[in-house]
Amino acid sequence: MLGKRTYPRTQNALLLVQIAGDAVFAFIGLALGYWLRFQGPLRTIGIEPKDSQFSNYLPLLLIGALFFVASFGYLKVYDARLLLRPLRIYTLFAKGTAFWFCLFLGVSLALKFEPSISRIFVATSCVTTFSCVCLWRAGFNLWLARSSLRDRIVQRVIIVGWSPDADQLVHAVNSDSHHPYEVLGYVETRDPVEDVRHPCPRLGTLDELETILRSQMIDIAIVADLELSQEQLSHCISLCERLYVQFKMVPSFFRIFVSSLHLQTISGVPVLGIEQLRMTTLFNAVLKRTVDIVGGLVGLTLSAPIMIALAIIIKRESPGPIIYRQVRTGRHGRPFTILKLRSMRLDAEKGGAQWAVEGDPRRLKVGAFMREWNLDEVPQFWNVLVGDMSLVGPRPERPELIEKFEHEIPHYNPRHVIRPGLTGWAQVNGLRGNTSLVERINYDLYYIENWSFWFDFQIMIRTFIGNKNAY
Repeated sequence: MLGKRTYPRTQNALLLVQIAGDAVFAFIGLALGYWLRFQGPLRTIGIEPKDSQFSNYLPLLLIGALFFVASFGYLKVYDARLLLRPLRIYTLFAKGTAFWFCLFLGVSLALKFEPSISRIFVATSCVTTFSCVCLWRAGFNLWLARSSLRDRIVQRVIIVGWSPDADQLVHAVNSDSHHPYEVLGYVETRDPVEDVRHPCPRLGTLDELETILRSQMIDIAIVADLELSQEQLSHCISLCERLYVQFKMVPSFFRIFVSSLHLQTISGVPVLGIEQLRMTTLFNAVLKRTVDIVGGLVGLTLSAPIMIALAIIIKRESPGPIIYRQVRTGRHGRPFTILKLRSMRLDAEKGGAQWAVEGDPRRLKVGAFMREWNLDEVPQFWNVLVGDMSLVGPRPERPELIEKFEHEIPHYNPRHVIRPGLTGWAQVNGLRGNTSLVERINYDLYYIENWSFWFDFQIMIRTFIGNKNAY
């Protein structure tokens, strides 16, 4: 059996190997970019800078490789938790390469490197370096997966007590062969329930916790039973401190925005709570709003001919207003008027508010086409432009439906902490119309908690290529 808690040293050693390997292969990628630009097929493009000999460019290649590693470090590529999760790092590599391009080119222009940096060289090096580093990492990950070192970096976990969250955690770990954790079993904290089956073995009772921690060489103890007394919790914490075991708790009373959960002190008293979400920080809020304004202007300009053509068709098929106005609930529960191209008959809601269903007889002929390709939503670029909506976010609902949903669906209203969107994460995954509301809300909350500029961009791209459940 492995020595107790060898994983920190092994993890650090492997991370150092990754950093060194990334630096070497980044340099190789830059050297390949140099060859393609100045000696290969790209040498005839543009004007070749003076002093472009390899010996003159060598210091710049070394600086470029250093910047590459620094960019990856800034984006937290060198995280021990990613050692066994190789598929998660390639998105970070792409972001890191784009960041490196801006950083390297910007610094070189600001400091006026000698010789001057060729923009074609930098652009070419983005491709060659990204490719070289990805190939090296693929080989490293393949070696690690087959190496005995893999067992040294898997952390041994026990669950103290039980809860639905613990059950979900164990199932998630057991279903992922690349997971960095291994759940050995659970420690019973109360009388067993006969009809409850656990996905991991029982290791003993709370009174036997010290023996279990020692004999099983546990790395992490996770308390899932939040009904333990203060004395019992203090006993668990004391044991973990004395035996150098990481102590963690499952915050079952926090169901949403867990990534924003932080411990702070108020007049010396520790307080656990949800702090500012990533997208609500000043910089990110300004960035998202800027993208919305630019996107709203571009969207209105490009869609104007389409709206005119559809307006003519709608008017011929069903005389009446072309634009359909409806009150929806926006950010912080404030109502606003949403705009849509009318896709249904004028009497479509004479029986009250209801969702569209597949083959809905209330639709106009052109309405089916518009809904399939999201063209009825085009006027909402105006809602985006004036600040009622965002390009991406949870889809807004009607106040009369929300009055019902907020009492029936857990965590429904927290989706209103941000502006609603013209498109959203739930919609691009087919959760629209007459589909599961609970699942839709889960997707909305996931988006809010995991927002990034790149996530928004991904959703916008998928909006144009997917139309599942659009009716």
